[in-house]
Amino acid sequence: YMGTFTGAKKHVLQTFANTQSASMKRRVAQYMVGTDCPVCDGKRLRREALSVRFADLDIGEMSRLPMNRLAAIMEPYAEGTSPDEARMTAADHPEKAVVAERIACDLVERLRVLLDLGLGYLSLDRATPTLSPGELQRLRLATQVRSNLFGVVYVLDEPSAGLHPADTESLLVALDQLKQSGNSLFVVEHDLDVVRRADWIVDVGPAAGELGGEILYSGPPEGLRRIAASHTRRYLFAPPSPPEREPRTPHAWLRLAGVTRNNLHDLDVELPLGVFTTVTGVSGSGKSSLVSQVLVELVSRHLGHEVDAEVGEADELEAAAPVTLGGRITGGMEAVKRLVVVDQKPIGRTPRSNLATYTGLFDHVRRLFASTKAAKARRYDAGRFSFNVAKGRCETCEGEGFVMVELLFLASVYTPCPTCHGARYNARTLEITYRGKNIAEVLGLTVDGAWDFFEDEPHVRRALEVLRQVGLGYLRLGQPATELSGGEAQRIKLATELQRAQRGNTLYVLDEPTTGLHPSDVEKLVAQLDGLVEAGNTVIVVEHDMRVVAGSDWVMDVGPGAGDEGGRIVAAGTPRQVATSRRSRTAPYLARYFGL
Repeated sequence: YMGTFTGAKKHVLQTFANTQSASMKRRVAQYMVGTDCPVCDGKRLRREALSVRFADLDIGEMSRLPMNRLAAIMEPYAEGTSPDEARMTAADHPEKAVVAERIACDLVERLRVLLDLGLGYLSLDRATPTLSPGELQRLRLATQVRSNLFGVVYVLDEPSAGLHPADTESLLVALDQLKQSGNSLFVVEHDLDVVRRADWIVDVGPAAGELGGEILYSGPPEGLRRIAASHTRRYLFAPPSPPEREPRTPHAWLRLAGVTRNNLHDLDVELPLGVFTTVTGVSGSGKSSLVSQVLVELVSRHLGHEVDAEVGEADELEAAAPVTLGGRITGGMEAVKRLVVVDQKPIGRTPRSNLATYTGLFDHVRRLFASTKAAKARRYDAGRFSFNVAKGRCETCEGEGFVMVELLFLASVYTPCPTCHGARYNARTLEITYRGKNIAEVLGLTVDGAWDFFEDEPHVRRALEVLRQVGLGYLRLGQPATELSGGEAQRIKLATELQRAQRGNTLYVLDEPTTGLHPSDVEKLVAQLDGLVEAGNTVIVVEHDMRVVAGSDWVMDVGPGAGDEGGRIVAAGTPRQVATSRRSRTAPYLARYFGL
Protein backbone atom coordinates (compact mmCIF):
# COMPACT_ATOMS: atom_id res chain seq x y z
CA TYR A 1 0.00 0.00 0.00
CA MET A 2 1.33 3.42 -0.98
CA GLY A 3 -0.30 6.55 0.37
CA THR A 4 0.12 9.73 2.35
CA PHE A 5 -0.73 9.93 6.03
CA THR A 6 -1.97 13.46 6.72
CA GLY A 7 -1.35 13.22 10.46
CA ALA A 8 -3.78 13.36 13.36
CA LYS A 9 -3.22 17.06 14.08
CA LYS A 10 -3.89 18.13 10.51
CA HIS A 11 -6.95 15.89 10.29
CA VAL A 12 -8.44 17.33 13.50
CA LEU A 13 -7.81 20.95 12.47
CA GLN A 14 -9.17 20.48 8.94
CA THR A 15 -12.25 18.64 10.18
CA PHE A 16 -13.00 21.29 12.79
CA ALA A 17 -12.60 24.09 10.23
CA ASN A 18 -14.52 22.53 7.33
CA THR A 19 -17.15 20.12 8.66
CA GLN A 20 -20.83 21.13 8.48
CA SER A 21 -21.80 18.49 11.03
CA ALA A 22 -22.30 19.76 14.59
CA SER A 23 -21.76 16.28 16.04
CA MET A 24 -18.50 15.84 14.12
CA LYS A 25 -17.34 19.27 15.29
CA ARG A 26 -18.02 18.30 18.90
CA ARG A 27 -16.19 15.01 18.39
CA VAL A 28 -12.94 16.59 17.20
CA ALA A 29 -13.24 19.50 19.68
CA GLN A 30 -12.44 17.12 22.53
CA TYR A 31 -8.89 16.87 21.15
CA MET A 32 -8.44 20.66 21.07
CA VAL A 33 -7.93 23.31 23.72
CA GLY A 34 -9.09 26.90 23.34
CA THR A 35 -6.99 29.70 24.86
CA ASP A 36 -7.13 33.48 24.72
CA CYS A 37 -5.13 35.16 21.97
CA PRO A 38 -1.74 36.17 23.47
CA VAL A 39 -1.72 39.48 21.56
CA CYS A 40 -5.16 40.89 22.43
CA ASP A 41 -5.87 38.73 25.52
CA GLY A 42 -9.13 37.57 23.99
CA LYS A 43 -10.44 41.09 23.35
CA ARG A 44 -10.49 40.53 19.55
CA LEU A 45 -9.22 44.02 18.63
CA ARG A 46 -5.88 45.49 17.58
CA ARG A 47 -3.67 47.33 20.05
CA GLU A 48 -4.49 50.69 18.43
CA ALA A 49 -8.20 50.23 19.16
CA LEU A 50 -7.50 48.99 22.70
CA SER A 51 -5.32 52.02 23.43
CA VAL A 52 -8.44 54.22 23.59
CA ARG A 53 -9.88 54.23 27.10
CA PHE A 54 -13.09 55.57 28.61
CA ALA A 55 -13.71 55.61 32.37
CA ASP A 56 -10.23 54.03 32.61
CA LEU A 57 -11.45 50.99 30.63
CA ASP A 58 -10.70 49.91 27.08
CA ILE A 59 -13.56 48.63 24.93
CA GLY A 60 -12.65 45.00 25.57
CA GLU A 61 -12.71 45.43 29.35
CA MET A 62 -15.97 47.35 29.13
CA SER A 63 -17.58 44.59 27.04
CA ARG A 64 -16.76 42.02 29.72
CA LEU A 65 -18.59 43.91 32.46
CA PRO A 66 -22.08 42.80 33.53
CA MET A 67 -24.63 45.27 32.20
CA ASN A 68 -25.67 46.39 35.68
CA ARG A 69 -22.08 47.47 36.45
CA LEU A 70 -21.73 49.10 33.03
CA ALA A 71 -24.90 51.12 33.67
CA ALA A 72 -23.53 52.28 37.04
CA ILE A 73 -20.32 53.48 35.34
CA MET A 74 -22.19 55.33 32.59
CA GLU A 75 -24.82 57.06 34.72
CA PRO A 76 -22.52 59.87 36.00
CA TYR A 77 -21.54 60.72 32.42
CA ALA A 78 -25.19 60.71 31.33
CA GLU A 79 -26.11 63.05 34.20
CA GLY A 80 -23.18 65.40 33.66
CA THR A 81 -21.62 64.48 37.02
CA SER A 82 -18.60 62.66 35.62
CA PRO A 83 -15.29 62.37 37.56
CA ASP A 84 -12.88 65.32 37.87
CA GLU A 85 -10.62 64.18 35.04
CA ALA A 86 -13.58 63.95 32.66
CA ARG A 87 -14.81 67.42 33.71
CA MET A 88 -11.38 68.89 32.96
CA THR A 89 -11.54 67.39 29.48
CA ALA A 90 -15.06 68.79 29.08
CA ALA A 91 -13.83 72.29 29.98
CA ASP A 92 -11.21 72.14 27.25
CA HIS A 93 -13.47 70.51 24.66
CA PRO A 94 -17.13 71.34 25.45
CA GLU A 95 -18.36 69.98 22.12
CA LYS A 96 -16.87 66.56 22.95
CA ALA A 97 -18.53 66.64 26.37
CA VAL A 98 -21.93 67.21 24.77
CA VAL A 99 -21.40 64.29 22.39
CA ALA A 100 -20.24 62.02 25.23
CA GLU A 101 -23.21 62.98 27.39
CA ARG A 102 -25.72 62.25 24.62
CA ILE A 103 -24.13 58.90 23.84
CA ALA A 104 -24.01 58.00 27.54
CA CYS A 105 -27.70 58.97 27.97
CA ASP A 106 -28.75 56.76 25.08
CA LEU A 107 -26.61 53.89 26.34
CA VAL A 108 -28.01 54.14 29.88
CA GLU A 109 -31.58 54.15 28.56
CA ARG A 110 -30.89 51.02 26.52
CA LEU A 111 -29.24 49.32 29.48
CA ARG A 112 -32.11 50.29 31.79
CA VAL A 113 -34.56 48.36 29.61
CA LEU A 114 -32.32 45.29 29.80
CA LEU A 115 -31.97 45.67 33.57
CA ASP A 116 -35.74 45.96 33.95
CA LEU A 117 -36.07 42.65 32.08
CA GLY A 118 -33.74 40.97 34.57
CA LEU A 119 -30.74 40.68 32.23
CA GLY A 120 -28.31 42.84 34.19
CA TYR A 121 -26.05 39.88 34.94
CA LEU A 122 -25.18 39.36 31.24
CA SER A 123 -22.08 40.92 29.71
CA LEU A 124 -22.01 42.61 26.30
CA ASP A 125 -19.54 40.05 24.92
CA ARG A 126 -21.68 37.06 25.95
CA ALA A 127 -21.96 34.71 22.95
CA THR A 128 -25.59 34.34 21.81
CA PRO A 129 -25.42 30.52 21.53
CA THR A 130 -24.79 30.39 25.29
CA LEU A 131 -28.03 32.25 26.04
CA SER A 132 -31.11 30.34 27.10
CA PRO A 133 -34.23 30.68 24.89
CA GLY A 134 -35.81 32.85 27.58
CA GLU A 135 -32.80 35.19 27.73
CA LEU A 136 -32.72 35.49 23.95
CA GLN A 137 -36.42 36.25 23.80
CA ARG A 138 -36.09 38.99 26.42
CA LEU A 139 -33.15 40.52 24.53
CA ARG A 140 -35.28 40.71 21.40
CA LEU A 141 -38.11 42.17 23.42
CA ALA A 142 -35.79 44.87 24.78
CA THR A 143 -34.90 46.00 21.26
CA GLN A 144 -38.61 46.40 20.49
CA VAL A 145 -39.30 48.41 23.64
CA ARG A 146 -36.65 50.90 22.50
CA SER A 147 -37.76 50.96 18.86
CA ASN A 148 -40.66 53.42 19.43
CA LEU A 149 -42.73 51.61 16.81
CA PHE A 150 -46.52 51.60 16.94
CA GLY A 151 -49.22 49.62 15.15
CA VAL A 152 -47.13 46.44 15.34
CA VAL A 153 -48.48 43.00 16.23
CA TYR A 154 -46.08 41.09 18.49
CA VAL A 155 -46.43 37.32 18.88
CA LEU A 156 -44.65 35.84 21.91
CA ASP A 157 -44.48 32.13 22.72
CA GLU A 158 -44.29 31.64 26.50
CA PRO A 159 -42.11 34.67 27.29
CA SER A 160 -42.17 33.81 31.00
CA ALA A 161 -40.65 30.35 30.48
CA GLY A 162 -37.69 29.88 32.82
CA LEU A 163 -38.36 33.13 34.68
CA HIS A 164 -38.58 33.64 38.42
CA PRO A 165 -41.82 35.42 39.49
CA ALA A 166 -39.77 38.55 40.25
CA ASP A 167 -38.44 38.54 36.68
CA THR A 168 -41.94 37.90 35.35
CA GLU A 169 -43.11 41.15 36.93
CA SER A 170 -40.39 43.03 35.05
CA LEU A 171 -41.44 41.26 31.86
CA LEU A 172 -45.04 42.38 32.36
CA VAL A 173 -43.90 45.99 32.72
CA ALA A 174 -42.10 45.75 29.35
CA LEU A 175 -45.17 44.20 27.71
CA ASP A 176 -47.33 47.00 29.10
CA GLN A 177 -44.93 49.56 27.59
CA LEU A 178 -45.32 47.96 24.17
CA LYS A 179 -49.10 47.99 24.53
CA GLN A 180 -49.20 51.62 25.66
CA SER A 181 -47.13 52.57 22.60
CA GLY A 182 -50.03 51.51 20.38
CA ASN A 183 -49.06 47.91 19.65
CA SER A 184 -50.92 44.60 19.99
CA LEU A 185 -49.55 41.55 21.77
CA PHE A 186 -50.59 37.94 21.19
CA VAL A 187 -49.02 35.81 23.92
CA VAL A 188 -49.09 32.01 24.27
CA GLU A 189 -48.75 31.50 28.00
CA HIS A 190 -49.29 29.11 30.93
CA ASP A 191 -48.11 31.38 33.75
CA LEU A 192 -51.29 32.38 35.55
CA ASP A 193 -49.83 35.72 36.69
CA VAL A 194 -49.31 36.68 33.04
CA VAL A 195 -52.75 35.39 32.03
CA ARG A 196 -54.41 37.48 34.75
CA ARG A 197 -52.85 40.64 33.30
CA ALA A 198 -54.32 40.01 29.85
CA ASP A 199 -57.12 42.17 28.45
CA TRP A 200 -58.50 39.30 26.37
CA ILE A 201 -58.22 35.53 26.78
CA VAL A 202 -58.57 32.85 24.12
CA ASP A 203 -58.83 29.43 25.77
CA VAL A 204 -58.20 26.43 23.50
CA GLY A 205 -59.20 22.90 24.46
CA PRO A 206 -60.79 21.13 26.11
CA ALA A 207 -57.89 18.64 26.14
CA ALA A 208 -54.75 18.00 24.07
CA GLY A 209 -54.19 16.42 20.68
CA GLU A 210 -57.26 15.08 18.91
CA LEU A 211 -59.41 16.00 21.92
CA GLY A 212 -58.45 19.66 21.62
CA GLY A 213 -58.41 22.26 18.90
CA GLU A 214 -61.65 24.00 19.91
CA ILE A 215 -62.00 27.63 20.95
CA LEU A 216 -63.73 27.25 24.31
CA TYR A 217 -63.78 30.93 25.12
CA SER A 218 -62.71 34.27 23.66
CA GLY A 219 -63.29 37.40 25.70
CA PRO A 220 -62.37 39.33 28.84
CA PRO A 221 -60.76 37.20 31.60
CA GLU A 222 -63.74 37.36 33.96
CA GLY A 223 -65.99 35.65 31.41
CA LEU A 224 -63.94 32.45 31.59
CA ARG A 225 -65.56 31.70 34.95
CA ARG A 226 -68.70 30.54 33.12
CA ILE A 227 -66.95 28.00 30.87
CA ALA A 228 -67.33 24.62 32.59
CA ALA A 229 -65.27 22.75 29.95
CA SER A 230 -62.18 24.92 30.51
CA HIS A 231 -59.30 23.35 32.42
CA THR A 232 -57.75 26.81 32.79
CA ARG A 233 -60.75 28.21 34.69
CA ARG A 234 -60.15 26.10 37.79
CA TYR A 235 -56.59 27.35 38.25
CA LEU A 236 -57.13 30.95 37.15
CA PHE A 237 -59.83 31.82 39.66
CA ALA A 238 -59.12 29.45 42.56
CA PRO A 239 -57.04 31.01 45.35
CA PRO A 240 -53.59 29.46 45.96
CA SER A 241 -53.91 26.59 48.41
CA PRO A 242 -51.10 25.08 50.50
CA PRO A 243 -50.34 21.36 50.14
CA GLU A 244 -52.32 19.08 52.43
CA ARG A 245 -49.46 16.83 53.53
CA GLU A 246 -46.60 17.66 55.88
CA PRO A 247 -43.05 17.78 54.45
CA ARG A 248 -41.14 14.50 54.63
CA THR A 249 -38.11 14.22 56.90
CA PRO A 250 -34.71 13.66 55.20
CA HIS A 251 -33.06 10.35 56.06
CA ALA A 252 -29.55 11.57 55.15
CA TRP A 253 -27.68 14.57 53.75
CA LEU A 254 -25.45 14.90 50.69
CA ARG A 255 -22.68 17.37 51.52
CA LEU A 256 -20.70 19.33 48.92
CA ALA A 257 -17.75 21.57 49.79
CA GLY A 258 -15.78 24.18 47.85
CA VAL A 259 -18.26 24.35 44.97
CA THR A 260 -16.94 26.70 42.27
CA ARG A 261 -18.66 27.29 38.94
CA ASN A 262 -19.62 30.49 37.10
CA ASN A 263 -20.87 32.78 39.91
CA LEU A 264 -20.54 30.10 42.63
CA HIS A 265 -17.35 30.61 44.63
CA ASP A 266 -16.14 28.13 47.28
CA LEU A 267 -19.71 27.30 48.30
CA ASP A 268 -20.60 24.63 50.89
CA VAL A 269 -23.98 22.96 50.31
CA GLU A 270 -26.08 20.37 52.13
CA LEU A 271 -28.79 18.60 50.11
CA PRO A 272 -31.39 16.39 51.84
CA LEU A 273 -31.81 12.80 50.64
CA GLY A 274 -35.01 10.78 50.51
CA VAL A 275 -37.19 13.85 49.93
CA PHE A 276 -38.45 16.14 47.15
CA THR A 277 -36.21 19.24 47.01
CA THR A 278 -36.75 22.36 44.91
CA VAL A 279 -33.92 24.79 44.18
CA THR A 280 -35.16 28.33 43.52
CA GLY A 281 -33.78 31.78 42.77
CA VAL A 282 -34.00 34.57 40.23
CA SER A 283 -32.81 33.96 36.68
CA GLY A 284 -29.00 33.87 36.58
CA SER A 285 -28.59 33.35 40.33
CA GLY A 286 -26.63 30.09 39.92
CA LYS A 287 -29.31 27.42 40.41
CA SER A 288 -28.55 25.45 37.26
CA SER A 289 -24.80 25.86 37.79
CA LEU A 290 -25.15 24.25 41.21
CA VAL A 291 -27.59 21.45 40.38
CA SER A 292 -27.42 20.64 36.66
CA GLN A 293 -23.68 21.16 36.39
CA VAL A 294 -21.66 20.75 39.61
CA LEU A 295 -23.92 18.30 41.46
CA VAL A 296 -24.39 16.09 38.41
CA GLU A 297 -20.69 15.93 37.59
CA LEU A 298 -19.51 15.30 41.16
CA VAL A 299 -22.06 12.56 41.84
CA SER A 300 -21.47 10.86 38.48
CA ARG A 301 -17.72 10.82 39.08
CA HIS A 302 -18.23 9.32 42.52
CA LEU A 303 -20.44 6.60 41.03
CA GLY A 304 -17.79 5.80 38.44
CA HIS A 305 -19.41 7.01 35.25
CA GLU A 306 -18.42 10.33 33.71
CA VAL A 307 -21.18 12.77 32.81
CA ASP A 308 -20.07 16.09 31.36
CA ALA A 309 -21.56 19.11 33.08
CA GLU A 310 -23.88 21.11 30.85
CA VAL A 311 -22.10 24.17 29.51
CA GLY A 312 -24.73 25.37 27.07
CA GLU A 313 -25.05 25.01 23.33
CA ALA A 314 -22.02 27.06 22.36
CA ASP A 315 -18.94 25.24 21.23
CA GLU A 316 -16.36 24.94 23.99
CA LEU A 317 -13.64 26.44 21.82
CA GLU A 318 -15.78 29.52 21.17
CA ALA A 319 -16.46 30.21 24.86
CA ALA A 320 -15.23 33.53 26.19
CA ALA A 321 -13.28 31.88 28.99
CA PRO A 322 -12.55 28.36 30.17
CA VAL A 323 -15.20 26.94 32.48
CA THR A 324 -13.91 26.49 36.02
CA LEU A 325 -15.28 23.63 38.05
CA GLY A 326 -14.39 22.96 41.66
CA GLY A 327 -15.87 21.11 44.57
CA ARG A 328 -15.94 17.77 46.29
CA ILE A 329 -18.39 15.48 48.05
CA THR A 330 -17.68 15.23 51.77
CA GLY A 331 -20.49 12.91 52.84
CA GLY A 332 -23.79 11.21 52.11
CA MET A 333 -22.92 9.22 48.98
CA GLU A 334 -23.50 5.92 50.78
CA ALA A 335 -27.24 6.64 50.36
CA VAL A 336 -26.95 7.30 46.59
CA LYS A 337 -26.50 4.26 44.35
CA ARG A 338 -27.66 5.69 41.03
CA LEU A 339 -27.98 9.05 39.26
CA VAL A 340 -30.64 9.89 36.66
CA VAL A 341 -30.60 13.28 34.92
CA VAL A 342 -33.91 14.08 33.22
CA ASP A 343 -33.14 17.07 31.01
CA GLN A 344 -34.81 18.73 28.02
CA LYS A 345 -32.27 17.63 25.45
CA PRO A 346 -33.80 15.90 22.39
CA ILE A 347 -34.39 12.16 22.69
CA GLY A 348 -32.97 11.84 19.18
CA ARG A 349 -31.66 14.08 16.43
CA THR A 350 -33.17 12.22 13.46
CA PRO A 351 -36.75 11.28 12.48
CA ARG A 352 -35.83 7.62 13.00
CA SER A 353 -36.03 8.15 16.75
CA ASN A 354 -39.56 8.49 18.06
CA LEU A 355 -41.64 8.07 21.19
CA ALA A 356 -42.21 4.34 20.65
CA THR A 357 -38.56 3.47 20.00
CA TYR A 358 -37.18 5.58 22.88
CA THR A 359 -39.49 4.13 25.53
CA GLY A 360 -39.00 0.53 24.35
CA LEU A 361 -42.70 0.29 23.55
CA PHE A 362 -41.99 -0.47 19.89
CA ASP A 363 -40.16 -3.70 20.79
CA HIS A 364 -43.37 -5.10 22.30
CA VAL A 365 -45.43 -3.93 19.32
CA ARG A 366 -43.07 -5.55 16.79
CA ARG A 367 -43.18 -8.84 18.68
CA LEU A 368 -46.98 -8.76 18.59
CA PHE A 369 -46.95 -8.37 14.80
CA ALA A 370 -44.36 -11.14 14.46
CA SER A 371 -46.61 -13.46 16.50
CA THR A 372 -49.57 -13.21 14.09
CA LYS A 373 -50.43 -16.22 11.91
CA ALA A 374 -49.75 -14.33 8.68
CA ALA A 375 -46.29 -13.27 9.86
CA LYS A 376 -45.41 -16.79 11.00
CA ALA A 377 -46.56 -18.22 7.66
CA ARG A 378 -44.13 -15.89 5.88
CA ARG A 379 -41.44 -16.46 8.52
CA TYR A 380 -41.32 -12.79 9.44
CA ASP A 381 -39.52 -12.07 12.69
CA ALA A 382 -39.76 -8.91 14.83
CA GLY A 383 -36.91 -7.35 12.87
CA ARG A 384 -39.09 -7.35 9.77
CA PHE A 385 -41.28 -4.69 11.41
CA SER A 386 -38.44 -2.29 12.17
CA PHE A 387 -38.10 0.65 9.77
CA ASN A 388 -34.35 0.58 10.46
CA VAL A 389 -33.89 -2.90 8.92
CA ALA A 390 -33.65 -3.29 5.15
CA LYS A 391 -35.88 -6.38 4.82
CA GLY A 392 -39.07 -4.66 5.96
CA ARG A 393 -38.63 -0.98 5.26
CA CYS A 394 -39.35 1.01 2.11
CA GLU A 395 -36.12 1.14 0.15
CA THR A 396 -36.95 4.40 -1.61
CA CYS A 397 -36.86 6.44 1.61
CA GLU A 398 -34.93 3.81 3.64
CA GLY A 399 -37.59 3.80 6.33
CA GLU A 400 -37.72 7.55 6.94
CA GLY A 401 -41.14 8.11 5.35
CA PHE A 402 -39.98 11.12 3.35
CA VAL A 403 -37.33 12.06 0.82
CA MET A 404 -35.20 15.16 0.55
CA VAL A 405 -35.57 17.32 -2.54
CA GLU A 406 -32.61 19.60 -3.23
CA LEU A 407 -33.48 22.98 -4.75
CA LEU A 408 -31.11 25.33 -6.53
CA PHE A 409 -30.44 28.52 -4.54
CA LEU A 410 -32.96 27.44 -1.86
CA ALA A 411 -32.84 25.24 1.21
CA SER A 412 -33.65 21.56 0.72
CA VAL A 413 -37.23 20.48 1.41
CA TYR A 414 -38.68 17.16 2.56
CA THR A 415 -41.70 15.56 0.92
CA PRO A 416 -43.57 12.30 1.65
CA CYS A 417 -41.98 9.29 0.01
CA PRO A 418 -43.61 8.70 -3.42
CA THR A 419 -43.46 4.92 -2.90
CA CYS A 420 -44.74 4.32 0.65
CA HIS A 421 -46.46 7.73 1.05
CA GLY A 422 -44.97 8.19 4.50
CA ALA A 423 -45.72 4.68 5.80
CA ARG A 424 -41.97 3.80 6.05
CA TYR A 425 -42.51 0.10 5.17
CA ASN A 426 -42.69 -1.84 1.91
CA ALA A 427 -45.97 -3.23 0.63
CA ARG A 428 -45.30 -6.83 1.72
CA THR A 429 -44.72 -5.78 5.33
CA LEU A 430 -47.86 -3.63 5.38
CA GLU A 431 -49.96 -6.67 4.38
CA ILE A 432 -49.51 -8.07 7.92
CA THR A 433 -52.15 -6.75 10.30
CA TYR A 434 -52.79 -7.00 14.02
CA ARG A 435 -56.42 -6.57 15.02
CA GLY A 436 -57.15 -4.96 11.65
CA LYS A 437 -54.27 -2.46 11.59
CA ASN A 438 -50.87 -2.69 9.92
CA ILE A 439 -47.67 -1.52 11.61
CA ALA A 440 -47.77 1.96 10.02
CA GLU A 441 -51.34 2.52 11.19
CA VAL A 442 -50.40 1.51 14.73
CA LEU A 443 -47.53 4.03 14.71
CA GLY A 444 -50.09 6.64 13.69
CA LEU A 445 -52.17 6.05 16.84
CA THR A 446 -52.01 8.50 19.72
CA VAL A 447 -51.01 7.21 23.14
CA ASP A 448 -54.64 7.47 24.25
CA GLY A 449 -55.82 5.66 21.11
CA ALA A 450 -53.22 2.92 21.57
CA TRP A 451 -54.35 2.52 25.20
CA ASP A 452 -57.75 1.34 23.93
CA PHE A 453 -56.31 -0.62 21.00
CA PHE A 454 -53.94 -2.72 23.14
CA GLU A 455 -56.43 -3.39 25.94
CA ASP A 456 -55.40 -7.08 26.17
CA GLU A 457 -51.63 -6.47 26.22
CA PRO A 458 -50.45 -5.63 29.78
CA HIS A 459 -46.81 -4.96 28.81
CA VAL A 460 -47.81 -2.42 26.19
CA ARG A 461 -50.49 -0.85 28.38
CA ARG A 462 -48.02 -0.39 31.24
CA ALA A 463 -45.80 1.81 29.06
CA LEU A 464 -48.82 3.67 27.67
CA GLU A 465 -50.26 4.24 31.15
CA VAL A 466 -47.10 5.98 32.36
CA LEU A 467 -47.05 8.21 29.27
CA ARG A 468 -50.66 9.18 29.96
CA GLN A 469 -49.86 9.91 33.61
CA VAL A 470 -47.26 12.51 32.62
CA GLY A 471 -49.73 14.18 30.26
CA LEU A 472 -48.50 12.84 26.90
CA GLY A 473 -51.64 11.00 25.80
CA TYR A 474 -51.99 13.23 22.74
CA LEU A 475 -48.65 12.27 21.12
CA ARG A 476 -48.51 9.75 18.28
CA LEU A 477 -46.48 6.58 18.86
CA GLY A 478 -44.46 7.25 15.73
CA GLN A 479 -44.05 10.99 16.26
CA PRO A 480 -40.46 11.83 15.25
CA ALA A 481 -38.14 13.10 17.97
CA THR A 482 -37.42 16.17 15.85
CA GLU A 483 -41.06 17.31 16.30
CA LEU A 484 -41.02 17.13 20.11
CA SER A 485 -40.54 20.15 22.36
CA GLY A 486 -37.95 20.16 25.13
CA GLY A 487 -40.68 19.70 27.75
CA GLU A 488 -42.16 16.74 25.87
CA ALA A 489 -38.73 15.14 25.53
CA GLN A 490 -38.14 15.57 29.26
CA ARG A 491 -41.46 13.94 30.16
CA ILE A 492 -40.78 11.04 27.77
CA LYS A 493 -37.46 10.45 29.56
CA LEU A 494 -39.26 10.58 32.91
CA ALA A 495 -41.93 8.14 31.69
CA THR A 496 -39.23 5.75 30.45
CA GLU A 497 -37.63 5.84 33.90
CA LEU A 498 -40.98 5.34 35.67
CA GLN A 499 -41.56 2.12 33.70
CA ARG A 500 -38.56 0.51 35.35
CA ALA A 501 -38.78 -1.32 38.64
CA GLN A 502 -37.93 1.14 41.41
CA ARG A 503 -34.86 0.04 43.36
CA GLY A 504 -34.61 3.05 45.66
CA ASN A 505 -31.54 5.14 46.53
CA THR A 506 -31.64 6.85 43.12
CA LEU A 507 -30.96 10.57 42.77
CA TYR A 508 -33.17 12.23 40.14
CA VAL A 509 -32.15 15.68 38.87
CA LEU A 510 -34.54 17.78 36.78
CA ASP A 511 -34.03 21.35 35.51
CA GLU A 512 -37.32 23.28 35.22
CA PRO A 513 -39.52 20.31 34.27
CA THR A 514 -42.72 22.40 34.30
CA THR A 515 -41.57 24.71 31.48
CA GLY A 516 -44.33 24.92 28.89
CA LEU A 517 -46.84 22.92 30.95
CA HIS A 518 -50.45 23.82 31.69
CA PRO A 519 -51.26 23.82 35.43
CA SER A 520 -53.24 20.59 35.01
CA ASP A 521 -50.18 18.90 33.48
CA VAL A 522 -48.02 20.26 36.30
CA GLU A 523 -50.22 18.42 38.80
CA LYS A 524 -49.73 15.15 36.91
CA LEU A 525 -45.96 15.65 36.78
CA VAL A 526 -45.66 16.44 40.49
CA ALA A 527 -47.71 13.34 41.33
CA GLN A 528 -45.16 11.21 39.45
CA LEU A 529 -42.21 12.89 41.18
CA ASP A 530 -43.86 12.31 44.56
CA GLY A 531 -44.23 8.66 43.60
CA LEU A 532 -40.48 8.42 43.00
CA VAL A 533 -39.79 9.80 46.48
CA GLU A 534 -42.29 7.41 48.07
CA ALA A 535 -40.35 4.56 46.44
CA GLY A 536 -37.23 5.53 48.41
CA ASN A 537 -35.56 7.89 45.94
CA THR A 538 -34.41 11.52 46.03
CA VAL A 539 -35.73 14.17 43.63
CA ILE A 540 -33.96 17.52 43.19
CA VAL A 541 -35.67 20.01 40.88
CA VAL A 542 -34.63 23.48 39.72
CA GLU A 543 -37.98 25.25 39.57
CA HIS A 544 -39.76 28.62 39.33
CA ASP A 545 -43.38 27.42 39.62
CA MET A 546 -44.46 28.30 43.16
CA ARG A 547 -47.11 25.54 43.20
CA VAL A 548 -44.33 22.97 42.79
CA VAL A 549 -42.12 24.73 45.33
CA ALA A 550 -44.92 24.91 47.92
CA GLY A 551 -45.59 21.18 47.47
CA SER A 552 -41.98 20.10 47.95
CA ASP A 553 -40.38 18.87 51.17
CA TRP A 554 -37.33 21.15 51.17
CA VAL A 555 -36.51 24.45 49.46
CA MET A 556 -33.05 25.86 48.77
CA ASP A 557 -33.06 29.46 47.53
CA VAL A 558 -29.99 30.69 45.63
CA GLY A 559 -29.34 34.41 45.31
CA PRO A 560 -30.08 36.99 46.38
CA GLY A 561 -29.62 38.47 42.90
CA ALA A 562 -28.22 37.38 39.54
CA GLY A 563 -24.65 37.10 38.30
CA ASP A 564 -22.10 38.50 40.74
CA GLU A 565 -24.92 39.45 43.10
CA GLY A 566 -25.97 35.80 43.41
CA GLY A 567 -24.26 32.48 43.94
CA ARG A 568 -25.07 32.14 47.65
CA ILE A 569 -27.58 30.08 49.62
CA VAL A 570 -29.83 32.77 51.10
CA ALA A 571 -32.50 30.46 52.56
CA ALA A 572 -32.99 26.73 53.12
CA GLY A 573 -35.70 24.78 54.91
CA THR A 574 -39.26 23.60 54.51
CA PRO A 575 -41.45 25.71 52.18
CA ARG A 576 -43.13 27.44 55.15
CA GLN A 577 -39.76 28.29 56.68
CA VAL A 578 -38.38 29.77 53.45
CA ALA A 579 -41.62 31.71 52.92
CA THR A 580 -40.81 33.76 56.04
CA SER A 581 -37.22 34.60 55.02
CA ARG A 582 -36.44 38.30 54.69
CA ARG A 583 -33.37 37.77 52.49
CA SER A 584 -35.03 35.60 49.86
CA ARG A 585 -36.64 37.13 46.77
CA THR A 586 -38.64 33.91 46.43
CA ALA A 587 -40.22 34.23 49.89
CA PRO A 588 -42.94 36.83 49.07
CA TYR A 589 -44.29 34.73 46.19
CA LEU A 590 -44.11 31.50 48.20
CA ALA A 591 -45.87 33.13 51.16
CA ARG A 592 -49.04 33.55 49.07
CA TYR A 593 -49.59 29.79 49.16
CA PHE A 594 -49.51 29.72 52.94
CA GLY A 595 -51.51 32.87 53.63
CA LEU A 596 -48.51 34.50 55.33
